[in-house]
Amino acid sequence: MSRLILVRHGQARAFEEDSDRLTEHGMEQALKVGQYFASRRVAFDEVYSGTLERQKRTLLLVSNAYRDARLNWPTIRLIPGWNEYDSGGVLRHLRPMLAGRDAGFAELVRAAEEHRTSAEANRHFQPMFEKLLQHWIAGDLEHPAVESWATFRGRVETALRRVLTAEGPSRTVLIVSSGGPIATAVQTVLEAPPRMALELNWRMRNASITEFLFTKGRVTLDQFNAVPHLGPELVTYR
Repeated sequence: MSRLILVRHGQARAFEEDSDRLTEHGMEQALKVGQYFASRRVAFDEVYSGTLERQKRTLLLVSNAYRDARLNWPTIRLIPGWNEYDSGGVLRHLRPMLAGRDAGFAELVRAAEEHRTSAEANRHFQPMFEKLLQHWIAGDLEHPAVESWATFRGRVETALRRVLTAEGPSRTVLIVSSGGPIATAVQTVLEAPPRMALELNWRMRNASITEFLFTKGRVTLDQFNAVPHLGPELVTYR
């Protein structure tokens, strides 16, 4: 029996121009992940990350905890298939398309922009973004500069399949990714409707642990979105 452990990156700098960086909070979360695994002497046979900076930085901090504990650490391999969907492109190109044909959504956009720099930014951003992504997943909003839901899901499924079907004895595999790919992997394994990937994504905590057990031809979700390594003060969702 093999184990696939998916870890969401630590908290990144949402709503900032350069959002692909960990906050100080996010770096502490990432270090806690590494310390948690190292304290249990979890031996990883393979470690992967997407190519986004927040993903790579999280994995580096996990590896630092292993080196501090003088435990073996495999060579890190970067796999673009585990990158997050292009939320910036969705907002930049698809948001005005939907606002132009849906007055209710246009009002959500107006409210989000009005509160963009306030303490309530997330409360107004979230309903607008959720509705936009529902249309993206449904496939009725497309732009040549934006990766479609079908393409995104396809690359995540391909990356997941490569891990699950690789030849060899029982392995323990660690992948640092993002909320979208992890939620999509869970949705795929559970054979749930595509919209469930979106619902799962909204509940995904930063630096959370999702684990699958697998053998050739069979995969089972063992735990989802767990944060036993984080105290309440370190739990964040964005």
